[in-house]
Amino acid sequence: MKSLIPILLMIFFVSLNVFSVEGFSKDEVIGISQETNLNINEDISEANNVILSEKEEGVRIDKEIANELGDTEEVEESLANKYLLNGIAMPEKNQIRKGNIYYLKGAEDLQLENNYFDIPVVYNIRVRKWINYYNKKGRKIFELHIERAGRYAPLIGSILEGNGLPRDLIFLAMAESGFNNLAKSSASAVGPWQFMPATGKMYGLKQDWYVDERKDPVKATVAAANYLAKLYNDFGSWKIAMAAYNAGEGKIGRAIKKYNTTDLWDISKRKYLKSETKNYVPKIMALAIIGKNLKFFGFHDIDFRAPLDFDEISVAAGTDLIKLSEKLNVNLEDVQKLNPELLRWFTPLDVSSYKLRLPPKMSEELKKCCMRKDLIASDFQVFEVKRSQVRISQVARKYRIKDTSVIAQLNKVSGKHIFKRGDKVLLPFRKNHQVISSSNFYSDLFYKSKKKRSFSSRKIHIVKRGESLQSVAVRYKLSIKKLLAVNSSLRNTGKLLVGRKLVVR
Repeated sequence: MKSLIPILLMIFFVSLNVFSVEGFSKDEVIGISQETNLNINEDISEANNVILSEKEEGVRIDKEIANELGDTEEVEESLANKYLLNGIAMPEKNQIRKGNIYYLKGAEDLQLENNYFDIPVVYNIRVRKWINYYNKKGRKIFELHIERAGRYAPLIGSILEGNGLPRDLIFLAMAESGFNNLAKSSASAVGPWQFMPATGKMYGLKQDWYVDERKDPVKATVAAANYLAKLYNDFGSWKIAMAAYNAGEGKIGRAIKKYNTTDLWDISKRKYLKSETKNYVPKIMALAIIGKNLKFFGFHDIDFRAPLDFDEISVAAGTDLIKLSEKLNVNLEDVQKLNPELLRWFTPLDVSSYKLRLPPKMSEELKKCCMRKDLIASDFQVFEVKRSQVRISQVARKYRIKDTSVIAQLNKVSGKHIFKRGDKVLLPFRKNHQVISSSNFYSDLFYKSKKKRSFSSRKIHIVKRGESLQSVAVRYKLSIKKLLAVNSSLRNTGKLLVGRKLVVR
């Protein structure tokens, strides 16, 4: 089935002079390079560095700003202030007001080409610091992300607009991941919209052994549109809704209740929110201001990537992507790039068919050459049972497969089946593949989430006879000043007694 994407792209380019709104000129649209060689590992390591450096910048900015001038969001903010209920701002009508246009406040002296947005944007000290960051230290980061915008912004903008949301929320996705479908945070947020596992499932994004739809730019954008609409309907303010997208609606609701205000700038002066959240909305606003005024900020020669385009066709469960790519004479990486949600080398076994995206015109080629050919995966690795009996759960655990149904489906047995000596068990790994962490198909099997450090992990030292502050400090590689700082009772009494407990970490 032919995709609707070309139609969406046409609408994106011609309606409402949209590229002047998005920060791209019509000449730039015509000059977009027609790239075809796609790399599934594209910029993933660089994306991780970007996340780290931007977090560090956020902490620095937060420390620099002690007091900043706030602002009000005209109708939107005053509406939210009227309806504080249990810490959550509830508007009278839980509906997104379509078609609103906001003039950029605070930047009149800049004489920008474009001062209009469909979300409220201001130019204050926090936003200005992020603009300075992307103009200097973060310039290469911005260029990388805006180049990717050429590929994904038309699609994302059309989906947002089609769901009744402001198109400028594109810049929220840019702040989240830089339009990198494979981006993954240390907290296990994944994809272009950085959905956490639970939130992704709540908004219909399937996550199992075969797929992670948080990586799908189409499905993830639909989910993000629904989530953002819910947040706006809860709070009545796009500024607060965007902050809630980062910190969670519960956290923002408690902040509103704690300080009795929905003014994000006022809340950001307090200690309750993390630096990341305090800088989140200013970062989005900075990206929007620069993105809509590229030439003003010196971004003249952006090599925009070709807009995403594909055909879509239903293929059988268990279709071997490697065989399919070889028959069509297309790069496997191209197929993977168009289907980033697929984690394996074959389509899921637990569905009757799967809608696979292929490069333009390839669906017709597939119908001509291959629909009657056997493209079902068959080159599986085999495990021979050496013991008297082995449970499916034991096989799954041995090969890092959390979902035992994968082994059961592949071998067409029940989930409680017990294999006996001599049985040959099919494994969901290809014969010529190494199951290692660097493999695109199996890297997630080796991923370990970083657990937050517990406050209960502090180390205690019990003072013994003959010890002094100096000897204790030397033993634990601390300064006496630090030792006194973390032991207030010692600082008050000034005495080091045998049996006293000292915190040394």
